[in-house]
Amino acid sequence: MPTSSARLFTPILIAGCVILLLNFALRASFGVFQLPIAQEFGWPRAEFSLAIAIQNLAWGIGQPLFGAVAERFGDRKAIVLGALLYALGLFLSAHATSPEQMQLLEVIVGFGIAGTGFGVVLAVVGRATSPENRSLALGIATAAGSAGQVLGAPLAEILLQNFPWQTVFMIFSVIILASLLALPFLRSPQVATRQELEESLGTVLKRAFSDPSYIMIFLGFFSCGYQLAFITAHFPAFVTEMCGPIDPNGPLAALGITTTSALGAAAIAVIGLANIAGTITAGMLGKKYTKKYLLAGVYTARTVVAALFIAMPMTPTTVLLFSVAMGSLWLATVPLTSGLVAHIYGLRYMGTLYGFVFLSHQIGGFLGVWLGGKMYDITGSYTLVWWIGVGVGAFSALVHLPIRERPWAAQAA
Repeated sequence: MPTSSARLFTPILIAGCVILLLNFALRASFGVFQLPIAQEFGWPRAEFSLAIAIQNLAWGIGQPLFGAVAERFGDRKAIVLGALLYALGLFLSAHATSPEQMQLLEVIVGFGIAGTGFGVVLAVVGRATSPENRSLALGIATAAGSAGQVLGAPLAEILLQNFPWQTVFMIFSVIILASLLALPFLRSPQVATRQELEESLGTVLKRAFSDPSYIMIFLGFFSCGYQLAFITAHFPAFVTEMCGPIDPNGPLAALGITTTSALGAAAIAVIGLANIAGTITAGMLGKKYTKKYLLAGVYTARTVVAALFIAMPMTPTTVLLFSVAMGSLWLATVPLTSGLVAHIYGLRYMGTLYGFVFLSHQIGGFLGVWLGGKMYDITGSYTLVWWIGVGVGAFSALVHLPIRERPWAAQAA
């Protein structure tokens, strides 16, 4: 009879999946609001893009802070604080009437996402899971975020057909508070070696930032954030405006997708659906193979897929093929990167260490979203921003190769 720590599916993993699912369902839907908000107020595309970019940056800044709060005061207190900030930010954003108000309020939303997102929840799941199951459990929890992406964009599109965007934001604020119902099950033991328990957070951080491998992990995660945030925020509008017509007698129309706007929202859902399989597969492969080489492979594949898509004429078929291909690689980096941090630097301060790595991801996210809107307003096209994403993806593929993938204690010995 396996012990609870040796089981894969535990109440902790399931509760973590629920919280991540709801978190990412809401976060992944923001691109759907791009056109309705811009059209209502007449804002340039760059204004709402900057709001979402600021949200991504605040999420990144908040991630190591919430990791430290969780490790000092408890995981569940950090998640409660995050959910309250998330709900408050959404509620107040619903009453924004100027770009500056929206941009300021997205700081609160970003911190809320950090408190209920990967940094805190994956650290709980990692500590509560046996070493042989850890990579797969992290993949399953990450896939739950993708399942939220499947639901979030279409849900927002449906709600926007019946309610103004302000009401949808308020509905979403209630949904994130409902995620706290899973909180009683999210209790994990502190799994750490004696050496880890004796070391302070400052000591561990100083060691990590003096380690070239940690710096390379930090730099490598930048392109992931750039690509994902740009696509999440701008792909629905990109598809709406640039995609060729949908055949009124074709299979998409039979599924109720008759406009390029609906196709853009569906594309985000398809990315999320494909990513469920992709992240679980990445977690399984991380159990058997070297994580740095798997990460290099994921970034190489992303680079090729993105380059092929932008080089070809955009049609409904290429949109869906791209969504499946990119979706299978979408968050495959998360269980591998978080697992790599845990493997090298231990579990005691995994939340904070992964949080700082995730800050690089969100700096990339800030630039991807902001540059997307800015360059669109200047050039009327997303093409240049897309090719920048191809370049930084190739950089990430290369920068992972020199990482020393051994526990730090073994390296020191």
